[in-house]
Amino acid sequence: MIHCLVLFSLCYGALAMPTPESNGDISSTDQDFAQEYLNHFYSSTTNEKESFTEKLEAMQKFFSMKVTGKLDTATMNMMKTPRCGMPDVAEFSTFSGRPRWQKTSITYRILNYTPDLPASVVDDSIQRAFNVWSQVTPLRFNKVNNREDADILIQFSARGHGDQNAFDGPNGVLAHAYGPGAQIGGDAHFDEDERWTNNRAGFNLFLVAAHEFGHSLGLDHSADRQALMFSTYRYVETNNFRLSQDDINGIQSLYGRRRQ
Repeated sequence: MIHCLVLFSLCYGALAMPTPESNGDISSTDQDFAQEYLNHFYSSTTNEKESFTEKLEAMQKFFSMKVTGKLDTATMNMMKTPRCGMPDVAEFSTFSGRPRWQKTSITYRILNYTPDLPASVVDDSIQRAFNVWSQVTPLRFNKVNNREDADILIQFSARGHGDQNAFDGPNGVLAHAYGPGAQIGGDAHFDEDERWTNNRAGFNLFLVAAHEFGHSLGLDHSADRQALMFSTYRYVETNNFRLSQDDINGIQSLYGRRRQ
């Protein structure tokens, strides 16, 4: 089963909805942006007739905001926060059907490199991002040179890049990944229009990659703001980085604990 990401970018559905209620300070352009955002990140697979207000309330609840159902400045600012391309859920969650890799040794290949960083830094960031998950599970990750031998393909691309989930330019959606499976399953794509770094400037590749690989392994988003799998980007110290308990609970529900 294929799952698109924020971090993670489905085609936005243009649904016919009433004009959203706002506080009067929201432009028509922002209202259109908000409707597109909610259609992408908060559309229910079981209730296609959800109103704009219902989706907005769900979004405000997810981000622990005051639930008003009204489009205000604070809500717009949250919508414009750089994030992952996957839809949002509550607490740790796995993809529908709980897809997982049916092996503990997983291979990956980096198809191309961002010019923002030396290749050696990209290699190190990607390896460390996988390691945060192997520290708490039986999973092991090995880089391979042949595309055909790789379970997970990693690439940097801008705008449209062949998977029907085009990136949106600087800021906004940073990356997306697909849940475990054949073909595109597990693959992770990073928006080349972002500025990738190995520090707190721009967007830290290690942090975004670690989040995306959570999706590659079968995790959805968490509503826990301290979790790596929370949907919006925030910089945290990367030295001796450790997963939150929520992240650990989620990944171990799929793969169990690391064998001593």
